[in-house]
Formats: sequence, structure tokens, C-alpha cells
Amino acid sequence: MPRMRLLVIATSIALAACSQPHSSDAAKKAPAPTSTAPAKAASVAAPVADATASNPFFTASTLPFQAPPFDKIKDSDYQPAIDEGMKRQLAEVDKIANNPAPPTFENTYVALQKTGVLLNRVMAVFNGVTGANTDPTLQKVQEEEAPRLAAHQDAIYLNDKLFARIQKVYDERDSLKLDPESQRLLVVVHRNFVMAGAKLSDADKAKLKKLNQEDSTLSTQFTNKLLAATKDGALVIDDKAQLAGLSNAEIDAAAQAAKARGLTGKWVLPLQNTTQQPLLRDLDDRATRKALFEASWNRAEKGGPDDTRDTIEKLAKVRAEEAKLLGFPNYAAWKLQDQMAKNPATVMKFMAKLTPAAVARAKAEAAEIQKQIDKDQAKLHKPTFKLQPWDWEHYAEQVRKAKYDLDENQLKPYFELDNVLKNGVFYAAHELYGLTFKERKDIPVYQPDVRVFEVYDKDGKPLALFYCDYFKRDNKGGGAWMDNFVYQSKLLGTKPVIYNVANFTKPAPGQPALLSMDDVITMFHEFGHALNGMFADEEYQTLSGTNTARDFVEFPSQFNEHWATNPKVFAHYAVNYKTGKPMPKALVEKMRKAGMFNKGYDMTELVSAALLDMNWHMLPASAPKQDADKFEEASLKKDGVYLSYVPPRYRSSYFQHIWGNGYAAGYYAYLWTEMLADDAYADFKAHGGLTRANGQRFRDMILSRGNTEDLAKMYKDWRGKAPSIEPMLIDRGLKDAPKK
Repeated sequence: MPRMRLLVIATSIALAACSQPHSSDAAKKAPAPTSTAPAKAASVAAPVADATASNPFFTASTLPFQAPPFDKIKDSDYQPAIDEGMKRQLAEVDKIANNPAPPTFENTYVALQKTGVLLNRVMAVFNGVTGANTDPTLQKVQEEEAPRLAAHQDAIYLNDKLFARIQKVYDERDSLKLDPESQRLLVVVHRNFVMAGAKLSDADKAKLKKLNQEDSTLSTQFTNKLLAATKDGALVIDDKAQLAGLSNAEIDAAAQAAKARGLTGKWVLPLQNTTQQPLLRDLDDRATRKALFEASWNRAEKGGPDDTRDTIEKLAKVRAEEAKLLGFPNYAAWKLQDQMAKNPATVMKFMAKLTPAAVARAKAEAAEIQKQIDKDQAKLHKPTFKLQPWDWEHYAEQVRKAKYDLDENQLKPYFELDNVLKNGVFYAAHELYGLTFKERKDIPVYQPDVRVFEVYDKDGKPLALFYCDYFKRDNKGGGAWMDNFVYQSKLLGTKPVIYNVANFTKPAPGQPALLSMDDVITMFHEFGHALNGMFADEEYQTLSGTNTARDFVEFPSQFNEHWATNPKVFAHYAVNYKTGKPMPKALVEKMRKAGMFNKGYDMTELVSAALLDMNWHMLPASAPKQDADKFEEASLKKDGVYLSYVPPRYRSSYFQHIWGNGYAAGYYAYLWTEMLADDAYADFKAHGGLTRANGQRFRDMILSRGNTEDLAKMYKDWRGKAPSIEPMLIDRGLKDAPKK
């Protein structure tokens, strides 16, 4: 998923990192809120005069594509650069606001796009490193800078003189004869100012600034607490027998994880960001499964320093108060006004089309799994037991094996990470768009596991840099995401430097990194975001690449998932890492038939999380502070998705997307964009599938367009019609496929 990020001054806080519903979801750490009000000097900032000479952020990088010079960047460089960046941007903004010349598009809107170069440069790197390779020093900087950045943003959006110029040009928009992209910039920037409270009274602006800083502080505190909670919640195993069912590679990885924590002679099972944990599928010992599930479910609810409940309860209340001040009944109503869905009613109506079928299918799957439990227990001459959430993945796998004679461990030897990347992800990009990739080992990275590739366009010209950071670390946020170290803009003369982050299990030394099919889908998903960023071809950074609505930005990534199972692409990468032989046709067919298996569970846990998000953010300001646990249960029951054996994909207490990553009132976007992606893939199939012509048209009309026009119109112009939900219902197993 794309992460929220600081964009060129007061334009928008755009998205740019992704959470993947089919895998370890998005997660990314919460970027320090971008902001704009007088920033106080940071406590550890060095004098600017000294910093300018040695701080690598104070000048543009001389590396290809202005890539970050990680070999020169120190933790102590970030805060002075952030503070100086805010100072410089405010001076640039004040100059625009106080310009004696009449306001024009060029001296106001374009001038704003040119501000904040230093701040954007350091924040792009800071957000990336704090998400994927943080440490206590950086976390302290995050917490100190969060309210200052929020205030900085307010100082721009709530600047009366500046908004008067913005409004004057906006009022004259019909007579300006601007090109289409400039017209779009004018509309988007003006809307962002209004959404941020530019039309409020001075008294209400003061209240909003205080609430914004409180929101920012709480969000950052939540992120840092959750990172600690996830690390501390890892399950420590004393007896190897408790790991029965895991592969030797998985047991070795658990031993390595323990060794890294100084727990010699033990095994550690680190937590993923989602409720369910991948290893639950293979663990034979029910007590171990229960312990692992409960470690995940209770990770942030210990009543100690990692407890996030009070933080999110306060955050929900603050957001409701922000919305009321801005004239909206709730935060969701405020947040959705610039999305494709437009309002909460549309979102809830959309999800109502999915919920009954998803829940009914999950219940049917549960009945089938219960039969498998009864059967297995009878064979062992043991009493049966009622299906619990820590049993689902394990016994669902038994049902899968029985119905389709398919064991997930049969598949993993065919999904070696490097081969999937080069002969799957990169291959599909070549076939569709003509891209080629060359690994660059001369570009410095922020952690040894990170790899860098230079990307060349179909004409052989350099297009972008692509970093990939795939392995789980304790100091990395959970999930998977994409973002930019450098953003594309013709105005600023910059090309994209993009990264993908995931949390795959790192193999023991000398062992191959073997992936599950879900992991493979995650790689294709995140690379779909990367393509959206690489193909960016905009004049203005505010409209560039993945800076689109939440319920559109996941469309390119979810669309790209389809190529993971496209027969031609799949055959190109699904080869046994030992023998080099392709996956046997019989095994491929088993996998295909099993593709609809467990879809009721998958969709129900996703719908549950999306509804939970909406319910938190549809609270009015008049509502009292909630009890997180009671509110969660009541919400799920109200919406008809409370199933004891299908917990939501994220519990409120560890729902990083909505409390720290900009997906508040936006998690439904994964479902909405599944509709777009499945409908789009149906169009590709109808017109020849994996062809350069199809890819070029999609690139020209969608992937390279950013936010340069109304997104519903953009989609309709490409597709020839509005999106249909039918392909999604069929592809996700919620409707019988039409008989041939």
C-alpha cells in the first residue's frame, strides 16, 4: 500500500505506500505528519551553520536520480534538516503570501509547488527509514517532530493571506485558459486548503491547530507503541517439539530469530501485523497455535507501556472533534469528500453488497472445517472440540489437502524469492510495458538486505531506481508497502526513486528464501504501486504518481496481482529452485482449483476490518470516549460480521492502517479497488491479455496520469464504461461463475 507522505507544500498529504490484503497488509510505519506552523527548534538540533557543511540533506544528492546517500546519512542529520526545512519553507510561503503583485496561477500555485525542497528531501528518507529500519533515536525524533510538523502544515493551510491569493485565482479559473493538468492542480490545491480549514474563523483555526497537533502526536505514539508491542509479543518457544509441523527452514529461521535476541537454545516466532499468523497453518500442537494466536490478538493490550487502547480511544475522539469544527457530522464524512466514494453512505452501501455473501460462505467453510476436526479427532480416539480462530488455518489446510490434494509446502520450492522477482514480477513488467532491470550494487542502502535496481524504459532510457527490502526485522513496521525516496516532477526536474518493503521470513544462512503464494501476490501487488510511481509523468509533484485518492491508489497494485497467476507469467517463474523444472501441470491445476478455497474467510476478515474502521470514524463529536474492546465487539455484531472463528484482519488495538498510516475511514479502499482491478483485468482478458499494446494503453491512460483528472472519469475513459462489481463477486468466490 502507498504511504501517506509530505508533499510539496500545502498541497496534499498524498498516499504512497501500500498494505496488501492478501498478505501482510500494508502496515508501514506512520510517517511523521506533515505540517506547517511555526516550528520550534528541536532539542537535539545542531546549529544550522555547522549542519550545512556536513549534513547530506542540505544539498541535492549527486547519486543517480538523486538517490539518498545512505553511506553518508547519520541519525543525527535528520532533525536539523527537518527543522531547517520547515524554516525555509515557511519563508518561501510567506514570500508568496506577501507578494505585492496581483495573484496569478504562476506566482501563487506554481510558486507553492517549488517550496519545501529541503523538507521534502529529508522527510521522504526519514519516513522510509523510520518505517523499515528504525531505532530509539529516530523514534524520539519522530515523536518530537510530529506536533511541529502538524503545526508547520497548519501554518501553510491556515495562512489567511496565502489563502486569499489561492481563492482569488480559483475564482478566476474559467478565464485563465490553463492546460488540463494546471486546471486540475488549481482545483485540488484549493480543495485541500478548504478541507484543511482555510475558511474557518481565527478562533476556530486556533482550535483546529491544537487538535491537529494532538492527532499527530497520538498517531505517532500509537505507531511506536505498536512496533514495541509487536516485537515484545513474539512467541518464545522452549521445546522444539512444540514446533512440530513446521519445515526445517522455518524452524531454523525461528532459531535465528531467537539467537538475534540473545535467546540461545530457544526459538522465536515473530508476529506479523495481521491477526492471523502464517505459521498457524502448519503448527500441529494446538496449545502452541493458541499461544501464537493469543500473542497476536493481545499484543497491544497488556496494560503496560505497549497498551494502545487509551491512545486510540483519544485519537477517535480528537478526529470527531476535528470533523465537527470543519462542519461535518463525523470524520469519515470529512475524509471521504475527495474520494471516489464521496461519502460514508456510499461506502456502507457498497460493503453491504459484500457482507451477506462473504459471511454465508465463511459459515459454510466453518462447517466443513468442523467436520474435518471431528474426523481427525476420531482417528486419534480423542474428543473433538469446537473450531476456534487458532484452528482455522491449520484445519482449512487439511480440508484443502483432502479436497484438492494440495499441500502449500508442495508449492514453496517453486517460489524462490529472487526467481519470482526477476522471472515473475520483472518479466510481467517487460511483457506489458517493455521495462528492463539492472541491479546496482554501487548505490548505498540503509540496511544490508536492501537491493537496488535501475529501471530502463522500452526505448532503453533510464526511467527510475527501484529498491526492495523484503525480509522481516524487529525494527521494521509490519506489512508491506511502497513509497518514494524521490518524487517525480517535470517542474522540479526529478525522476522517481521508489521502494517496496515487505516482511517475508528471512531464511537461515545458506538457505533459499522460499515464499508462499500469498507472498508472491504481495510482491506483485507492491510492484503495481511501484509501476504507478515509475510511470509518473506529471508537471506537478502534487498530482504525480500515487498521489491519488485512497480508493483509487490501490487499483494499480491490485490489478498487478492478477499477473502473478496469469498462465504465461506463472510458467515463467514457477520453477523448482533445486531442479530448474517448471511446476508440474497437475500441481498447477490443483492450485487453480483451490484458488477459490477459503474465500469466505478471507473476505469476511477484510470486510470486518473495513467496517470497524468506518464505525470508529463515523462517531460524532457528541459521542463519549469509547471503550475500545466493547466498541469493537458491538460494531462487529451490529454489522453482522461477528463470527467467533473469523476475527477481523486487524483488531482496533493494532490497526496501524487507520491509526498511523493515513487509511482512517479508508480501509474500505482495498475492497473498492478490488472491484476496479477485477473489472480492469476482465477488460484485458477480453482484448488479448498480456500484450504490449494493452500495457501501453493502460500506462498511457491510467498508470502515468497520476491525479491529473477526475479519477472516475479517468477510469471510464479507459474502460469505456463505469466499473462493474460482477467480476469481483465472481473472482472473490462470492458468486457462482457463469456456466460455459
